Amino acid sequence: MPNTKSAKKRMRQGEGRRLRNREQRSTLRTVLKRVHAAGTSAEAQDAYRSAEQMLDRAARKRLIHPNVAARTKARLRKLIQSKS
Repeated sequence: MPNTKSAKKRMRQGEGRRLRNREQRSTLRTVLKRVHAAGTSAEAQDAYRSAEQMLDRAARKRLIHPNVAARTKARLRKLIQSKS
């Protein structure tokens, strides 16, 4: 347990960040699942657009590494092309 006032504050801040990151990561995974589950090419395109925005935002905020975002987008594009 923290002893100093500043350490207690850092602990509170860290907990808030952890919860926010967990929620954002969960939302990101859900959006990615929608792309994989899309039946038609049009549905996949719509789902991909929102997934691309979420991945870019997550990378910009360092929720995930920028290279991971780029790799995921490339794999999703490849998946969509195979559906059409």
